[in-house]
Amino acid sequence: MKAIAEVFSQGEEVVTGQVVDSNAAWLSQRLVELGFSVTRHTAVGDKLDDLVALVREIAGRADCCVCTGGLGPTVDDLTAEAVSIAADLPLVLDEQALSHIERYYANRQRVMPAANRKQAYLPRGAVRIDNPVGTAPGFSLQIGRCWFAFLPGVPMEMKTLFADVGRQLQHRFRLRPDRLVMLRSVGIGESAIQQTLAGIPLPGGVQLGFRAAPDEVQTKLLFAADFPLADIRDWAGRVRAAIGDCVFAIDGLDGEAGGDLPTVVDRLLPADSRVAILETASGGRLAAECQSYAWLDSTLVCRDAAQAGRQLEVSTENEPLELAAQRLAESLQARGADLALVQLYRGSLDDYRNRDAAIVLYNGLLSPAGWYGKQHTLAGTATTKQTQSAWLTLDLLRRYLQKLCP
Repeated sequence: MKAIAEVFSQGEEVVTGQVVDSNAAWLSQRLVELGFSVTRHTAVGDKLDDLVALVREIAGRADCCVCTGGLGPTVDDLTAEAVSIAADLPLVLDEQALSHIERYYANRQRVMPAANRKQAYLPRGAVRIDNPVGTAPGFSLQIGRCWFAFLPGVPMEMKTLFADVGRQLQHRFRLRPDRLVMLRSVGIGESAIQQTLAGIPLPGGVQLGFRAAPDEVQTKLLFAADFPLADIRDWAGRVRAAIGDCVFAIDGLDGEAGGDLPTVVDRLLPADSRVAILETASGGRLAAECQSYAWLDSTLVCRDAAQAGRQLEVSTENEPLELAAQRLAESLQARGADLALVQLYRGSLDDYRNRDAAIVLYNGLLSPAGWYGKQHTLAGTATTKQTQSAWLTLDLLRRYLQKLCP
């Protein structure tokens, strides 16, 4: 049976929605990867009684809990005090923690405020977790059934200190992590994938899940820790075959490189390739995603085909999308690119902005082997249309490189 873990976030800004609790999501992923069963996320504001009550509750029902926030120097930072009361342990000065805080300020040629001394007081018996990037030390402590780790709420500090926590967890618990295999796809919705997979009876020990975003859909297969590796490969292969060529990568499977769509395209492109991109509907999103890759030769972002024609000195007036795209691609390629990737769309600006209206997206690729084009209908918010346009355009290049274009 798996050890049970919880994540506990402290801070008024978390419960009031002033900040998004990204710490909880990040910690849950790490704990699941280690082999825990994460059963709850809980957030509490800056109220001492509520904090004490929650620590006591978790101490009786979980094996491990990672807590974030409330370790600062101000009056609303109450975690250490709450733990002291919940565990009936006095707060005592940790001289090494105080020395670290003093050095932190001295290295910056500043005088330590008196309030920061509070951060060096930890419950008696707690194990200090040094903070190399901030003033607040973390600490760990066994309370009842549960081993607690208390970390700063600043994400960078929390992630830095969790490296030490992860090592302690692996030492304290016998963990057997499940294997998560994630199939990443573009150009197909999660409901269509679910319908496609309905005819594949997954065996016991395999959990199916989905995560949909404007840029891709992730089909998740969570295999039990004792599931044979050969069978994992077999079932992942069956699911991939069922979804088809919309799958561009698989993460978490031995022998598969994985990665996001730009990374996959980068792997597939021959060395010294030069790709020119013209985009309209994606409004520069595609250029931003590809900017760090050496194969990106040039980018041109235009409002529509007419503006692109003026920029490239090509007449596209009254031309169908496909013919206009070909003319523009020829102009791009003539400037020295090996591959010219062109994105145009049909629809008004109101259609683009209206979440209930659709636009027609046309993607074209001119290569030494010929012309390839693909058309899509997109709906949703302007942001959704922008993101989907970028990924569907780049996916045409991926399909060409994998010899999937007709």
